[in-house]
Amino acid sequence: MLSTEAGVTEPQLTFSACFGKAFLPLHPTRYAELLGEKMEKNNVNVWLVNTGWSGGAYGEGKRMKLAYTRAMISAALNGALEDVEFTTDPVFGLRTPLTCPNVPSEILNPRNTWASKQKYDHKANELSLAFINNFKQFEAFASEEMISSLPKITENTV
Repeated sequence: MLSTEAGVTEPQLTFSACFGKAFLPLHPTRYAELLGEKMEKNNVNVWLVNTGWSGGAYGEGKRMKLAYTRAMISAALNGALEDVEFTTDPVFGLRTPLTCPNVPSEILNPRNTWASKQKYDHKANELSLAFINNFKQFEAFASEEMISSLPKITENTV
């Protein structure tokens, strides 16, 4: 996240297991299990919406347009994404709609917003590796489903 503190000029990668970790008595994997159980029991769809940076690394890309963010959230809430085709990201395993009302299709896949697909692939793999390394501290308590859901490293690197 980009900080507003003096001297911070570029975002730094930071991981936080559960916001408020100091106040949570259970291991983070238990909260993940509970969330999964509640989602399955109540047939809940979860949407990850990019409200931040798009189109390149810091200094190259720009903020996601608020109009697109609002359109994506509206489509998720009103069911407009239930009958569209999806693609699965090879690194993060996230399913991404190919179309969304009032949003250009190229915006939906973050890789398509970068001028250099190779730079995107490199950055995605860099983030994936950081996530995998950070998760090692939780592996002993993680289910097979959690472990199999970790991001992957692809061969599309710079």
